Amino acid sequence: MDFKPLMIGDLKADIPLVQGGMGVGISLANLAGTVANLGGVGIISTAQIGFREEDFRENPLKANLRAIKKEFEKARSIAPKGIIGFNIMSALNNYKEQVMAAVKAGADIIISGAGLPVELPELTKGYKTKIAPIVSSKKSAEVILKYWDKKYDITADMIVIEGPEAGGHLGFGAQELVKYQNESYDDEVLKIKQVVQKYRDKYSKHIPIVLAGGISSKEDTKHAFALGMDGVQVGSAFVTTKECDADVRYKEAYVQAEKEDITIVKSPVGMPGRAIKNKFMEKVMAGATFPPKKCLACLKKCNPAEIPYCITERLIAAAKGDVDNGLLFCGAKSNMQKKITTVQDVITRLMK
Repeated sequence: MDFKPLMIGDLKADIPLVQGGMGVGISLANLAGTVANLGGVGIISTAQIGFREEDFRENPLKANLRAIKKEFEKARSIAPKGIIGFNIMSALNNYKEQVMAAVKAGADIIISGAGLPVELPELTKGYKTKIAPIVSSKKSAEVILKYWDKKYDITADMIVIEGPEAGGHLGFGAQELVKYQNESYDDEVLKIKQVVQKYRDKYSKHIPIVLAGGISSKEDTKHAFALGMDGVQVGSAFVTTKECDADVRYKEAYVQAEKEDITIVKSPVGMPGRAIKNKFMEKVMAGATFPPKKCLACLKKCNPAEIPYCITERLIAAAKGDVDNGLLFCGAKSNMQKKITTVQDVITRLMK
């Protein structure tokens, strides 16, 4: 397959592949560093990144900020010359603090979604860190790029388009997900591309566009490039690699999953998400509730008294290998992963 390097300003990824940020504890230093070392863009998720720190329950903010620095330094030791960044959700209560910790650590790029990262340019001003919003529709692309343009006189360094087959929280309503089961998402991708072109022209700047969601085969990659994309973002395909930071039991849950096990669930924060149906999720879907043991105040829009379960508790349980009681976020095609392989194998399968 012929492809050009992914150029993000003065950054050059020889392989136009961004490894998607996956929290909690799924894409940390080992996975991100390995991807970056092989020529892609390695991304660490900051979502409760400090969950293994001793003081996490008592002071989650302090633990998370410490872990951001530690994980970046570890990833950099694996890939001294690679492109390494962070995925930071704008829905986090301590979004500003995490962004500042990331840029001070030396992040090459910050990818930000789960809402519109309106203040990202202000927080990264004066640093070399590139900024990339995640969008899922023409409307969201227009809103964030127009806002950055008007308020900060700046535009994005890269755009990530996250489609309806992505894993975890999705930027679509339930009706939109039904719509895209029957209609192609390609038209929306091309509309977003037109929006981005407007700001490419205005700023005389190349803004690469990366397509995410359901990228699991060489054919998916070819299709993305045929749409005029500059690269692809891949998350779930890297979960079943030896280098992924998740517990091996988490990886095995992917390997064992069948197509009918992958379902759309409602997150406690009201957003739809895609996950593997396990014993815990079956109970939730049947109406069971699981009061949080302790609120860690991680999300802006979350009322512990009203949610059916704590998403942090369940994602941490999954990352530690408790696959029966954890929340197993996954992409739409995760059932196609039938063995634990390596990052190199995944890159070869998707890109060559």
